Amino acid sequence: MSLVEKAFLGSLMKAEYLLKDTAVLPEQLESGRHKELMCRMVELNREGKNVDLISLTTLPDLESFGGMSYLSELLSFADLDKFEGIEKLILDQWKEREKRNILTVAAMNDWEIAKVLAELDKINQMKIVDHTSLQQALSYIYEAPWEDQVALRSATTGIKKLDDVTGGFQDGEVTILAARPSMGKTDVMLHFAKMTGWAGYLPLIFSLEMPERLITSRLIASTGGINRAKMRDPKRMLSQKQKDKWSDVIGNLNETHIQIFDGAGQSIAEIRAKTRKMVNQFPHKKPILFIDYLTLIQSGQMYGGNSHLQVTEISKSLKTMAKDFHCPVICLAQLNRSVESRAEKRPMMSDIRESGSVEQDADVILFLYRESYYDKSLDCPSLEIIVSKNRNGPVGSIMVNYNEHTGRIEDLKETSISIQSNKNEDQAC
Repeated sequence: MSLVEKAFLGSLMKAEYLLKDTAVLPEQLESGRHKELMCRMVELNREGKNVDLISLTTLPDLESFGGMSYLSELLSFADLDKFEGIEKLILDQWKEREKRNILTVAAMNDWEIAKVLAELDKINQMKIVDHTSLQQALSYIYEAPWEDQVALRSATTGIKKLDDVTGGFQDGEVTILAARPSMGKTDVMLHFAKMTGWAGYLPLIFSLEMPERLITSRLIASTGGINRAKMRDPKRMLSQKQKDKWSDVIGNLNETHIQIFDGAGQSIAEIRAKTRKMVNQFPHKKPILFIDYLTLIQSGQMYGGNSHLQVTEISKSLKTMAKDFHCPVICLAQLNRSVESRAEKRPMMSDIRESGSVEQDADVILFLYRESYYDKSLDCPSLEIIVSKNRNGPVGSIMVNYNEHTGRIEDLKETSISIQSNKNEDQAC
């Protein structure tokens, strides 16, 4: 049987936390015996039981797995230092088998070329290595080994009044940032990421929809105050003044140490594994996770297509991940279209898609609202951040300046804040 699979299962037995983190599913193993054994390990883990040699020897059908001697053999192959490489080998082998299966089925059923390519593309889209550091993306590597990182109690949002209300992003807490499309969710998320990076955290952006190139472009535009439209052709469209400060913008962004993972359809297990890798790579920095967005996260089970059960599983997994890594998790979410049919278009809890579990599991829920989005006659650059749920503090609304052309977020000079109130007069421009 495959030595790689033996090393994989042995490592899971030796360090059972890897069972939560691994992106490998039981059905992706080649050996039938190994598939069944991993299924049993997953079941034990879900029941809160240990997954080790002693626990596995209590299985009633132990002999079908080769008995105590085979389990001991598996354990002897464990190699925690090389686990990431072992995991990649297994997934590579699985992808090759899947491709061969697709081609075989396609030949038997005389598939159209387009269908064959579409099915193969699904396999290829599973990016095992999808990590781009912002330093690499900007082609400018910056290190400051002489700077001691201060252990922070909470991560700043970069918005003073929002920090006053929420206390910043707290370790072990999940913040949901929800809004209708084009309200500025991604810009607000990137603002949070930059500010926490400059404050000494390690921002990890899991962008399940937007590619790294666009994330990088938006970061440059908002930091440099550049109209995003100009980023399509910087050489031709940037002013001389903007070109002169280009290197300063790049240098400032490098200091955030933002890490970008742009694989589509990432699962919680994949996000956990990548986070753990970054924690080991940057041992003196505390991670803060930004996920864009909730319903694009791949759930562990399909639940017969029941989206409510899938979101419930993901929501609970986000909370578990925040607690396990003792770090803040900020996840973006979409709102239902029903908000558009109301006279009062400020969002409410019930507007979050599959809101029940999200409302229960989140520690903080933030909504974004722009009056000028619905009333084009208003010349008002403000964005309202509505703190709808705050487990450890008050709720209310904070106004900030938002430039939708550059994506820049700034405190108002005289910031208005209404605690436990969402009245229209508090939101005047």
